[in-house]
Amino acid sequence: MARRHAGEGDPDIAPALLAWWDVHGRKDLPWQQEPTPYRVWVSEVMLQQTQVATVLRYYGRFMAAFPTVLALAEATEDAVLHAWSGLGYYRRARHLQLAARQVRDEHGGILPATLEGLMSLPGIGRSTAGAILALAHGERHPILDGNVKRVLTRLHRIEEPPAGAAVLARLWQLADKHTPAVRTAAYTQAIMDLGATVCTRHQPACTRCPLQAMCLASRAGVAGQLPARRPARPRPLRACAVLLLRVGEAQVLLEKRPAGGLWGGLWGLPELDAVDEAAAWCERELGGAPLGMVVHPVLRHGFTHFELDMTPVELRLPAPARLRDDGRWLAYDLRAPARIGLAAPVARLLDALREGIPGTR
Repeated sequence: MARRHAGEGDPDIAPALLAWWDVHGRKDLPWQQEPTPYRVWVSEVMLQQTQVATVLRYYGRFMAAFPTVLALAEATEDAVLHAWSGLGYYRRARHLQLAARQVRDEHGGILPATLEGLMSLPGIGRSTAGAILALAHGERHPILDGNVKRVLTRLHRIEEPPAGAAVLARLWQLADKHTPAVRTAAYTQAIMDLGATVCTRHQPACTRCPLQAMCLASRAGVAGQLPARRPARPRPLRACAVLLLRVGEAQVLLEKRPAGGLWGGLWGLPELDAVDEAAAWCERELGGAPLGMVVHPVLRHGFTHFELDMTPVELRLPAPARLRDDGRWLAYDLRAPARIGLAAPVARLLDALREGIPGTR
């Protein structure tokens, strides 16, 4: 169970938080201008594990491409992943489209207006569902995203890591208790804003916080130490060779990745365990030896749980290359790029080829 400190209570934070937000809160975010359930949903999914500043670069483009649930449902997966390319965590985009198709097929194209109905859709958990109902409908539902967890953990000086079931249950209780019955949408945005701009992960600005007098962690001088983190595990390093299969000057062969796993559903570069397997791979998969091979410097890319060292191997292929007509391959034209989903490091390699500087780090 989460430890409670002597004298700890559950103060009424809503009045102070709302007064602060009225003056200092963010009110010009694009999804706030017309907070329909769909627009709020897309923003909440984009904001999972991603900073607002990054989402701002993508949200408008995504909404212009898919202005309604039905537009998202009817789009091709490539179009959706292309609009998402660079945001990372691509499973979010696939779940978003799967949910849109479920809304089209089972709910008449209208997002459910209940917590249970929203949580029945792929990729929508309790916090996202609560945010949609609070921000778009003004209904009283608590949320518990990363910002809110941090605020509540410090406010109540909960010293155990917030990943455990008992601590999460306590945080949900607190989130529910603190959520007011009036101005719920404003309160929901306010507590997220406080966590994002004042009660930040590193060096929280306690002297600017409207809740400082009530915050047990601030009073004890330990706000910067909370939320507690589990001991960090070293991220293992993996390595592979990635094949830049060039046909002529402008085409590169891309391979469709399986829906599950790393970069699922995106177009990528064939991967091998080692550089010296490249020639044999061409013989086996494409029916001929490459005309030439250049090995470029290693490109390192970090994931949540591991680091990946990719060695780009540029191979010149005779034209036309032999390809199986199974939807697995795409001849990507560097002069007129297709609108497809590409992982960030693959996009960088293709940009380098386009600029005539292959393999740049």
